[in-house]
Amino acid sequence: MENIKMIAIDIDGTLVNSKKQVTLRVKQAIKMAKEKRIKVVICTGRPLTGVKALLQELELDAQDDQYVVCFGGAATYTTSGELIDERPISYEDYIDLEALARKLRLHFHAVSEDRLYTADRNIGDYTLYEANLVSMGISYRTPEEMRNIKLIKSMYVDEPEVLDAAIKQQKLFEPLKKQVTFTKSAPFYYEANTNGVSKGNALQVLCEKLSLTAANVMAIGDEANDLSMIKFAGHGVAMGNAIPEVKQVADEITVDNEHDGVAKAIEEITR
Repeated sequence: MENIKMIAIDIDGTLVNSKKQVTLRVKQAIKMAKEKRIKVVICTGRPLTGVKALLQELELDAQDDQYVVCFGGAATYTTSGELIDERPISYEDYIDLEALARKLRLHFHAVSEDRLYTADRNIGDYTLYEANLVSMGISYRTPEEMRNIKLIKSMYVDEPEVLDAAIKQQKLFEPLKKQVTFTKSAPFYYEANTNGVSKGNALQVLCEKLSLTAANVMAIGDEANDLSMIKFAGHGVAMGNAIPEVKQVADEITVDNEHDGVAKAIEEITR
């Protein structure tokens, strides 16, 4: 696979282990890829604030020629912070999404570039979890107060069994699907982006900017929101802990995130 010029890597369940740590072997593999002039692109549902510490740890931060895909593909930046591409959700879509959350009795929040917003006075546990994970503050705002705030994505967040029961009521989501793309990014997250947003589409835009093709890309992931980039990449890699749907479309299945699956996949193309 000498033609691989870019490695796209999901974070949670992929790059990091269950303790949210990047192991030494994974760091060394990423360093080897960089030495071979392969772009390492972190592709995550997190905002830029939620990935900066990892970029620093991997020595990928503050560079004009390294890139990061955030918000599930809704925003792409250089790691020095320059915006390459952004596709926010509209206020009208936010209103419809928030109303559906009330109808389904799900916790819900929306995400701007630097803050989480919720109309739930009793803030959900997973909203608190997300805010801590991505180093963002939380603001309570009524839907009416959100009109002039630019939102990148929204998220239904709740206990897995509660969320799954709601997702099964797809007839309620159908009217929104002309404007919104829904993806499951974790057992307790169901994300909503403007239509057409995905990690795969973001990688396609980035490849066009860098004069690369899908054949030049290896993508590694584990969850439903990684499906698009696994399908887009010339070489898609599913983690050993990936959901069945990801494993079915991958070209390769590596070991799980507790046993350096990312490192193993990278080592195979950098030897």
